[in-house]
Amino acid sequence: MTDFKIEKILPLCANFGQALDETAIGRLNLYGNLLCEWNERMNLTAITEPDEVLYKHFYDCLLFFKKIKVAQGAEIIDVGTGAGFPGVVLKIARPDIKLTLLDSLAKRLTFLNEVLKALGLEADTVHSRAEDGGKDPRMREKFDIACARAVANLPVLCEYCIPFVKKGGLFVAMKGSSGQEEASLAQNAYKTLGCEKPKIICENLRQGEQRTFIISKKISQTPTKYPRNAGKITKNAL
Repeated sequence: MTDFKIEKILPLCANFGQALDETAIGRLNLYGNLLCEWNERMNLTAITEPDEVLYKHFYDCLLFFKKIKVAQGAEIIDVGTGAGFPGVVLKIARPDIKLTLLDSLAKRLTFLNEVLKALGLEADTVHSRAEDGGKDPRMREKFDIACARAVANLPVLCEYCIPFVKKGGLFVAMKGSSGQEEASLAQNAYKTLGCEKPKIICENLRQGEQRTFIISKKISQTPTKYPRNAGKITKNAL
């Protein structure tokens, strides 16, 4: 079993008050091994070198807690979760979170269900397109936080994610160096869908790599006509 050297990021996480106990460290290591094992059979990630996984996946996701105060028992949906980032990492660090992992590809959810079982963690896995899930009354405006990492350009991503957020909750988009530029193009989307103007927080990950957290509070209900179908969202972004 590969050792992902989680201890290397412990002081960095401690700097923003996020401790990782031995259970969390063991779960991250197991998650990394399962990710690499399954990646040989299906395309989950282009990042498989242990040090890259440690920083570009695990630490990148854990920075979420530096930027966002997550209440005990918060309900979080990870939209377009893919291989489980950031949702599974957030759950490993904070098992109290009530997590939903949503993805349109069933085989990714098969992987995630196996990961959750192996880690001894519980989360809801939902096979759905985001625009369909956002209209489902079981999920629409039900979450304290909707988050997404590397899913779509921000004007499109807003329409995918904001319908899931309850009034007073947060939409958190995790972006790379293009985050500020994307945010400038998404101002109408935030306003139309019921969110405040977002806060943009930049963070250096490692070796000059920039991560951008775009955080917005929902202040009013999303109009019922949103989200539109995927074709309209992408061809005529808000």
